[in-house]
Amino acid sequence: MPRAPQARKKMYVLDTNVLIHDPNALLNFEEHDVIIPMTVLEELDGLKTGKQSVAADCRQAIRTIDRLLGDASPKEIERGVPIVRAKKAAPLGSLSILMSTEHTGNHSLPEHLNDNKIINNLASLQARHKSRDIILVSKDINMRLKARGFGVEAQDYHNDQLIDDIDLLPMGYKVFKNSFWDTIAKVETVQREGVTEHILRREGELSKLNINEYVVDEQGFVGKVVDLTEDRLVLQDLHQRDLMSEEVWGLMPRDIYQALALNLLMDPEVHLVNLTGSAGSGKTILALAACIEMTVASKQYKRIIATRSTQGLDEDIGFLPGTEAEKMEPWLGAIVDNLEALHEDDENMTASVDYILSKVPLHFKSLNYIRGRSFQHSLIIIDESQNLTPHQIKTIITRAGNGSKVICLGNLAQIDTPYLSALSSGLTYMTERFKGFRHGGHIHLQGVPRSALAEYAEANL
Repeated sequence: MPRAPQARKKMYVLDTNVLIHDPNALLNFEEHDVIIPMTVLEELDGLKTGKQSVAADCRQAIRTIDRLLGDASPKEIERGVPIVRAKKAAPLGSLSILMSTEHTGNHSLPEHLNDNKIINNLASLQARHKSRDIILVSKDINMRLKARGFGVEAQDYHNDQLIDDIDLLPMGYKVFKNSFWDTIAKVETVQREGVTEHILRREGELSKLNINEYVVDEQGFVGKVVDLTEDRLVLQDLHQRDLMSEEVWGLMPRDIYQALALNLLMDPEVHLVNLTGSAGSGKTILALAACIEMTVASKQYKRIIATRSTQGLDEDIGFLPGTEAEKMEPWLGAIVDNLEALHEDDENMTASVDYILSKVPLHFKSLNYIRGRSFQHSLIIIDESQNLTPHQIKTIITRAGNGSKVICLGNLAQIDTPYLSALSSGLTYMTERFKGFRHGGHIHLQGVPRSALAEYAEANL
């Protein structure tokens, strides 16, 4: 019997933005060869200094390359150094550095741009290795288009892309038309410490539910998944009227989805809450009201740390005058706006907001200053988290120390970072990764309750 032909080993050439997006990217190409152009090393070197978050990612990428190359000689690096991922594991694939070469003639791009230098080097590499598949990996769409136009195969970096369609992302709840109980053949109901729980077989639509997700129907039933196994799940019976009338720091939910979000935010057993939704759906005001309630009223937490990912913030913050808190104020105006909205019915709104800011230990932090810190008994609000890479979101969430809670807010339709899309965003990655986490929850807020004008603009502009 003839042996099946082995798949051809490929040569993947990594662009700078891939190593910034994921500093450990070169470990994720299995048995294939990984090539780093010299131009990429130069770009990493130029970006490695400073306090921007990109500088820390560059330094980590450089350290990973140095560790893998070890004390290999220049000749060995040119041929390719075997990539060892663990001490006892056999090496898979190789890592090499592609030297810049001079190009003459009409078949090369002008080399005043680093992107063009890399594409020219790939074209030369392709001419030398006609029997190998040589692929450029870049997060830059235009770079990929230029490479394809020049005859070089190019693709996006998909290793941390867990889903193929954003519509497959969990919503945090399942809405049933009419009555949920019409779809259930058998149920066992128990009363435990004043709580009603329904034990159901995990089949049909129920098989798709995760821990801390909700069941909602048009008849007013709301259930929360509090436990599940392979073949059964336990729904805690929540009363919709109670959820809708629960007041948190003077804030009442405007719809059932906001009520579910507040239920998650106020749950002491949930340590990570992830709220997504369009502009004006209430993400920030819900998070802020719950955080003030839990620090001032119930004193479950010691402080609130608010931060956000904003394109340009890393570069601009250093040039703003004042302390770190004063530098952050222009970027965190949304927090103050929502504080004012919470107290708009007070006799003196300005005095109320000033009182809250003096009473509540609310700290505005730049993402750059969160690296290396550990926050105990804190509420950490990460606004605009759709602009973070999976690596960055991991860096921030791992800062949560003992007794802390992380609240991520974001809108996947408003990504401002050039090399991210809704599918490759750290917010998408985290939502998918944490859907089975017992102490985590996610709600996608519906509608635009901000105003009739905002709702009409969202739908028609």
